[in-house]
Amino acid sequence: MGRISISCLFPASWHFSLPSQVLPRLLVPSLRQLLFIGLVLCLIGLLYLLLVAGKGHASWIRKENHFHRHLARVTDIDATDTSNPNLNYGLVVDCGSSGSRVFVYCWPRHNGNPHELLDIQQMRDQHRKPVVMKIKPGISELAKTPEKASDYIYPLLSFAAQHIPKNKHQETPLYILCTAGMRILPESQQEALLEDLRTDIPVHFNFLFSDSHVEVISGKQEGVYAWIGINFVLGRFNHVHNDGEAVVEVNVPGGDQQEALVRKRTAGVLDMGGVSTQIAYEVPKTEEVAKNLLAEFNLGCDAHRTEHVYRVYVSTFLGFGGNAARQRYQDSLLRNTATRNKLLSQHIGETAESPLLDPCLPTDLQDEIGTSAQKLHLRGTGDFDQCRQILQPFLNRTNETQTSLNGIYQPAIDYNNSQFYGFSEFYYCTEDVLRMGGDYNSSKYSRAAKWKTLRERFDSGLYASHADLHRLKYQCFKSAWMYEVLHSGFSFPANYKNLKTALLVYDKEVQWTLGAILYRTRFLPLRDIQQEGLKGAHSHWRHSFSFVNNHYLFLACFFIVLLSIMLYLLRLRRIHRRTAQRCTPSSVPWLEEGLGSPTIPINL
Repeated sequence: MGRISISCLFPASWHFSLPSQVLPRLLVPSLRQLLFIGLVLCLIGLLYLLLVAGKGHASWIRKENHFHRHLARVTDIDATDTSNPNLNYGLVVDCGSSGSRVFVYCWPRHNGNPHELLDIQQMRDQHRKPVVMKIKPGISELAKTPEKASDYIYPLLSFAAQHIPKNKHQETPLYILCTAGMRILPESQQEALLEDLRTDIPVHFNFLFSDSHVEVISGKQEGVYAWIGINFVLGRFNHVHNDGEAVVEVNVPGGDQQEALVRKRTAGVLDMGGVSTQIAYEVPKTEEVAKNLLAEFNLGCDAHRTEHVYRVYVSTFLGFGGNAARQRYQDSLLRNTATRNKLLSQHIGETAESPLLDPCLPTDLQDEIGTSAQKLHLRGTGDFDQCRQILQPFLNRTNETQTSLNGIYQPAIDYNNSQFYGFSEFYYCTEDVLRMGGDYNSSKYSRAAKWKTLRERFDSGLYASHADLHRLKYQCFKSAWMYEVLHSGFSFPANYKNLKTALLVYDKEVQWTLGAILYRTRFLPLRDIQQEGLKGAHSHWRHSFSFVNNHYLFLACFFIVLLSIMLYLLRLRRIHRRTAQRCTPSSVPWLEEGLGSPTIPINL
């Protein structure tokens, strides 16, 4: 019987021999067995690639996106690098009732991903201050001299032009948007002012400006822009959500998919100013809402994509702001007291010695309201609960379901899966005097608003530095009014935990102008997407390869070793067959002569 000797000089010198008859069958498999083993090992390799490499790549992408989002919040307070040729700029002029302000925004070139929005930030000068300028009075004061409108706005645009590189002017969009002050003017006066701006601005400035870039926007548009700006800063339009982030199911209007789209939960906005109160929030489920109360828009650059389509309920209530509501309340006191005094022949409130007791004033604080012809003397009792009851009729609620202030229809809010931010008076009422800004808690707020010790706390310097005596005097009324508007007007439950009262978002004052430019420049990424299509694909391939190259190298080495083993086994099988043929009785006379079997050397 022949023997097979095996020797190897690498990595160490060794040698052994085996009889060919006892060579394990495993070392000389059939071709079918070799193919089966190779297929199993290939499947193991592919499974490794899918589970390990794919999971690692997705995890890395999530970490990178989170890192860049966090980094953006930190670095956007740095001075804007105007030497960067890839930086784009945009201007929004807010023409309000008391004055006009210009805001300068900037953003890098779009990354070419149609799923993402422009990364718009407010421009900052060399001192890291936001590039913004305000002038007074409001443009509506020029209603009788509309030819002076362009001269009025010239300083704002000149200021902005100095901060934007001159070679960028012709591609910098300029929007002039007028709000409350202009809305109350007759349409003919509005148009005269706007026409002067449309005619003269292109003569003096080279910005990207057209007739449609100057207009009077409605309260609904202003509310939508504010909602967009706040949610953009909060990162709610980035639909790559991490574990633990709140999401909602949304029935996208016009979407091809039948099932609901799951994306990040957006934040609602409550804003109480001096004259009006406004509420805006997304309506994720399909619901019949009056068109004048619902805004439906697409923030994406592609009208055929529905991932950035939003349905937002917006309603503005004139006369429901803190100051306007206080004025309505005082007018009511004047009328009712005069009528009661006349009917009962009393003189309550006519002198400081016989004041009218007012539960909406701090305890023992005196005040005078009305005119010199009809003056009413008040003295506060500081009764929070009684003040709330007195204010409820001023909400103008009706008995109909799903209505809010003034009986206006309000779509249902999922209070278990929603979040709201309260601005202006919602923040001032909780922070300036009560020092409770931030997460709102109705029970703590109502306890703190028991005004028996407000004056003592004020005299002890426990309030915010800018909370003066005037603020203290009207704190009682405004805190009760805010409570009633929130819980009785908008029907928020008393145990609602997801309201944050705030002045800033991520240490920044968010203006509705940010939402305006984000919406009005939404189609600009199409230009970058077309230019960067091939480049972006190549960059994505190179980036992916740079991440998973270790896994591919491992698989390549794995398959090379596998191929080497298979070739080695095939060679052993061929040698075994050759040896068996030489060892047949007709060809090995030494077997018949009883001689020992010769050794067949195999050197590797």
